[in-house]
Amino acid sequence: MLELDLQRVSQGEAPSDEDFRQWCELALRQRTADSELTIRLVDEAEGRELNRTWRQKDYATNVLSFPADVPDELLDIPLLGDLVICVPVVAREAAEQGKPLMAHWAHLVIHGCLHLLGYDHTEDAEAEEMEDLERQLLAELGHPDPYAEH
Repeated sequence: MLELDLQRVSQGEAPSDEDFRQWCELALRQRTADSELTIRLVDEAEGRELNRTWRQKDYATNVLSFPADVPDELLDIPLLGDLVICVPVVAREAAEQGKPLMAHWAHLVIHGCLHLLGYDHTEDAEAEEMEDLERQLLAELGHPDPYAEH
């Protein structure tokens, strides 16, 4: 079962709670254990501050993933981690890239959830595996390939 804490602190428009739940459950379905995660929807100031603090990059990015790093013996909850999504960046990227807004939202939530599961894209082989899985999951939702040229 998924325990989802959705924190809406951005003034921008974002998808429904049901949309976020659907995308998370799809991305996490390979995980047999229960999962608990938080998604925090922020504006650019908070997104920039977090990206600067944790990644030493002085700009707001679309999604930040913070996997839980708590030993199982210390905490008896299935804490997966946190996603921070910058609402205005998502909207701007979708418009700039000519992508449907809901498809871009779905992609970023799935992308972030996969990071929480340990997927990464720093090495080419890892990136290919992660992107293939993202394409597959988004296709199940009826969304186009997020990596296709527009």
